[in-house]
Amino acid sequence: MVLQIVIMAAGKGTRMKSARPKVLHRLAGRALLDHVLAAVAPLEAARTVVITGHGADAVERAIAGPNPGPAFARQEPQRGTGHAVQQAVPQLGDDGTVLILNGDTPLIATATARALAEAGAGTRLALLTATLDDPTGYGRILRDGQGRIQGIVEQKDATPEQRAIREVYTGVMAAPAAWLKRAVMALTDHNAQREYYLTDLVAAAVRDGLEVVSAQPADVVEVLGVNSPAQLADLERRLQRRQAEALMDAGVRLADPARLDIRGELVCAADVEIDVGCVFEGRVVLGEGVTIGAHCVLRDCELGAGTEVQPFCHLDGATVGDGARLGPYARLRPGADLGAEVHIGNFVEVKNATLAAGAKANHLAYLGDATVGERVNFGAGSITANYDGANKHRTVIGADVHVGSNCVLIAPVTLGDGATIGGGSTIAKDAPAGELTVARARQVSLKGWKRPKK
Repeated sequence: MVLQIVIMAAGKGTRMKSARPKVLHRLAGRALLDHVLAAVAPLEAARTVVITGHGADAVERAIAGPNPGPAFARQEPQRGTGHAVQQAVPQLGDDGTVLILNGDTPLIATATARALAEAGAGTRLALLTATLDDPTGYGRILRDGQGRIQGIVEQKDATPEQRAIREVYTGVMAAPAAWLKRAVMALTDHNAQREYYLTDLVAAAVRDGLEVVSAQPADVVEVLGVNSPAQLADLERRLQRRQAEALMDAGVRLADPARLDIRGELVCAADVEIDVGCVFEGRVVLGEGVTIGAHCVLRDCELGAGTEVQPFCHLDGATVGDGARLGPYARLRPGADLGAEVHIGNFVEVKNATLAAGAKANHLAYLGDATVGERVNFGAGSITANYDGANKHRTVIGADVHVGSNCVLIAPVTLGDGATIGGGSTIAKDAPAGELTVARARQVSLKGWKRPKK
């Protein structure tokens, strides 16, 4: 069956009270519209058309992907859902089924979208419906005495009796392509809002003798839309809870599943423990037995088995070997590559640097653009001075080097294996292997000097 997909993403989202287009507001670190596109990607549609309107340029820039990316149709001005689909008609073929979704309903499941398309099967109008405790704001499903769907009435046009109906239309439908193209262009705006409603297609299908069927999502959260910051926050917590439950089902120990934020993909091996207030962005992989302390932020990282991350650490684009110990208050920036049993302590920053097995920087240090050998001890207050104002330069520290406290290594510079750098030294030349190198001014005390007084 040929499948075509239309995603409506033209609305302004007035209740969001934001200059940002509604579909670009973020849920779990991704734009609402990105969630919908990801859900339908496995369906391998022949074409996908995204209807843009408010903030169209920004929306199209944000989601334009590699070929073949989605096509776009502009809805200007916005005159209802039916009017939106009318703009996509010139880009739709006559064969198969058209699946229509909303860009602000981000948690639609791939299985649900596929089931609805199959229910339509290119010969029927299929509606995704749900029964809600509070149906306010949704179009109500109208059925006859035999339970057959006869129409949908929008909330603004419904009678008090119709508003009491709890079965609602979710905004997702599948329709035969050739019939949809004809029927949507025949819609009228004879309603309170003077808009073209996509929901009027149901009555058109009944008139045309086209069978109207329904399908339901596995979970009502799939059809919850976002129209306000409060709804976005509610959906965020629902999604985070779902992700937390999946982790716990896989054996991850969460100190409090309500205080976890996954804004990408979190992959955990056995016996991982995560404390409260942690944020995971991008793709994060945690090896067996990793422990993450409270209030850490990890982005695009991979941590080896047995690594311990103490509270308040920030890791971004880092790779960490087995058995490392980080923090508290450590920062790993992109390009940080730590070997096994490396220790990075409080207020230590590592950027674009490799540290071999057993290296340690335990206090108040900076290692940038550096290659650090095995078992190095990098002293408190010491830094690599890697930037000359125009270019970055590399520091190479051999195995078993001991760098004392409050040293400055001015790159490019190499410290040979087993070298010792005396505390307080400023090193601008290579230090030989196995020797003590000291570079600091001789201490002087001035007799008779008095401190100035006010």
